[in-house]
Amino acid sequence: MHVLLIGEGQLGSALRAVFEKSSPFFERTAAPEAARPRLTVWRRPEFDIAHPEIAERVAALAPDVVINAAAWTNVDAAESNPDAAYAVNALGPKYLAEGCEQCSAVLVHISTNEVFPGQPGRFYREYDPCEARSVYARSKLAGERAVMALCRRFYIVRVAWLFGPGGVNFPSKIIGAADQRGALRVVADEFGNPTYAPDAADAIARLIATDRCGVYHLINEGWCSRYEFACHVLASSGRGHIPVTPISHKEWQRPAQPPLHAVLVNQAAAALGIRLRPWQEAVEVYCRHAFMLAE
Repeated sequence: MHVLLIGEGQLGSALRAVFEKSSPFFERTAAPEAARPRLTVWRRPEFDIAHPEIAERVAALAPDVVINAAAWTNVDAAESNPDAAYAVNALGPKYLAEGCEQCSAVLVHISTNEVFPGQPGRFYREYDPCEARSVYARSKLAGERAVMALCRRFYIVRVAWLFGPGGVNFPSKIIGAADQRGALRVVADEFGNPTYAPDAADAIARLIATDRCGVYHLINEGWCSRYEFACHVLASSGRGHIPVTPISHKEWQRPAQPPLHAVLVNQAAAALGIRLRPWQEAVEVYCRHAFMLAE
């Protein structure tokens, strides 16, 4: 199997690690010669999915699977840069879908929980109606719709509150702010699913091996508020003594208001036996890994 991976952010780096090693899952489910898929990685600026010619370049390479882990992820900056956000998050998936159709490749497109409105008390399954509200969220939803319209064989994989080794993410910001300020104020009425990039990457590889295309939510088990997330990060990193004050989202103004309760449910992948460990365990692993690297 030839896999084309696009993007080297937190999830892209984790996916690269999964596909560059001989995955135990592939060894159990594939012929020995297929245990280690052949991997090609494309990165900017040489390969920019926002340019139409990327479709022809994908078709010429003719991989079996294309994984689109590239995205405009700066949610707040998207509000003042809609053209740039849509170029990467909407037009990029469109061009990739066109290229995949030309060479009969499967497209794996990474999306977000923010395509849902986040109504209080709601838990969103894979085929619940979407209602994106911020520029970032609308651009990601447009990308999903382009893939669904143009590609016959695809996986839409939604993640939420992604964090992983080496990246700038909520846990790294919390740890940095705690060390700098000695006390924190964290929003307590925004809820979601913390998702550990290496766990999501492994689940994506397992999902591809099932050959069951569709829409999936790959998030670590459980859900929490930003406040609860922060408290567990601090406790797991040896900073449990740092005081944290819960606040309302109205006290933390941002250019883009994220959905307050866009909590995802993993129903479709779980039916195939693919579940991610509880988010609390993933945070503890992340913190151990982060401080091991720092030593």
